[in-house]
Amino acid sequence: MRFVTIEHESVERVGVLDGETIRVLEAGVSLLGLLEGDGSRLEEAGERAIRDPDLVLPIADAHLRAPVPQPPSVRDYMTFEQHFEGVARRAGPDATLPPFWYAAPSFYFTNSNSVHGPYDDVAVPPGCTAFDLELEVAVVLGAGGRDLTPAEAERRIAGFMLMNDWSARDLQVAEFALPLGPSKGKDSAISLGPWFVTPDELAPMRRGDSYDIALTARINGEVIGLDSVGSMSFSFGQMIAYASRGTDLRAGEVFASGTCGGGCLAELWGRYGPEIRDPLAPGDVVSIEAEGLGRQISRVVAGAPGIDFEAFGAGR
Repeated sequence: MRFVTIEHESVERVGVLDGETIRVLEAGVSLLGLLEGDGSRLEEAGERAIRDPDLVLPIADAHLRAPVPQPPSVRDYMTFEQHFEGVARRAGPDATLPPFWYAAPSFYFTNSNSVHGPYDDVAVPPGCTAFDLELEVAVVLGAGGRDLTPAEAERRIAGFMLMNDWSARDLQVAEFALPLGPSKGKDSAISLGPWFVTPDELAPMRRGDSYDIALTARINGEVIGLDSVGSMSFSFGQMIAYASRGTDLRAGEVFASGTCGGGCLAELWGRYGPEIRDPLAPGDVVSIEAEGLGRQISRVVAGAPGIDFEAFGAGR
């Protein structure tokens, strides 16, 4: 099934996509709430929506929110070797990936409070002059666990979503000079949706422990990158299992693939130089698409004034 979260008369509602209509469940139901347990609540709610909806809306008239508007956490990985290798070239044409990249699917925690819907405008972060998109696929846990095997972890996946992890590249590069990882460079926006797709919907695309899902990124209608989920060097099961080492995971947590090959401007800048394409600017329209997972369309808008580093400097 394909679940959505909509805003209807100022209230968040959950429904199931059925052709060109959304069959909406009763008020008070959230997708996050349906994920607790063994998955039976989600399945039963989906069947109830199809059989006896509280409301039926044309999808064209619906205001879609992110399927999970405020997940408990969002872990973002870097599993596409082509992407990492291309970005690394910004440091020089002979740059190589660190050995640990091949040892384990590493991640960082991004801002789960900055989630946007699939068609929301996205503002340029304060002080950013190198704004970028990142085409990713994310999975959502339907049950928690600890010290999981990859097979156990994969069985806990309740659904898949398209994700754009927007990046302030200039701020990010400056922050990477410190041994902490990203902060304001990755703090402004994450776009999720439009659908939350259950694993059975993607079964025809299954290839081993991955999926042959085509990925496309566009800026102002022009394709800038094409890839497939099958290019990931680590599986979603491996990603979740690694995160669960010595840690309790919970239902609703989001695990993102990281940027696919060609799915951002930073990779193009690394391969061909910054003159290949300007950073994103107000007025640009970014479209990302994943076969079976839908399409996001986001308009870039002006953001808040730049950061006054004089005010935040040491000793101030």
